[in-house]
Amino acid sequence: MTSTPHPEFNCAEFVLAVLDWLESRENAPEAIDTSLELLANSRRRVFLRVMRTYEEPLTLPDAAEEVAVRETGVSVPELSAEHVADVYISLYHDHLPRLVDAGLLEYDQERDLVSPAEISETSFDV
Repeated sequence: MTSTPHPEFNCAEFVLAVLDWLESRENAPEAIDTSLELLANSRRRVFLRVMRTYEEPLTLPDAAEEVAVRETGVSVPELSAEHVADVYISLYHDHLPRLVDAGLLEYDQERDLVSPAEISETSFDV
């Protein structure tokens, strides 16, 4: 499968810049692979951006609604309940557990509340 390149985005330049950045650090190959796998899915990237935008706990239904809005580009009243439910289910069963395991988000299942994880500055020294 070949994707159509976006004219405003130079994939080759981006990949080379990431490689240069990685070479300037001592990273474990497994950590790099895991990080890139987390970022490989567009819904996970949108979910992380939503959580970074609000920088406070959100209920998972509210986060799912915001992810659906950003994915579709339509307003909340225009979203179908089925679409939001599909996003919620994929976040709950697939994306949220991965992001919690990676230490990027925290989840209170009792309250169905998602929070950005506290990440120290030293975490970026990998």
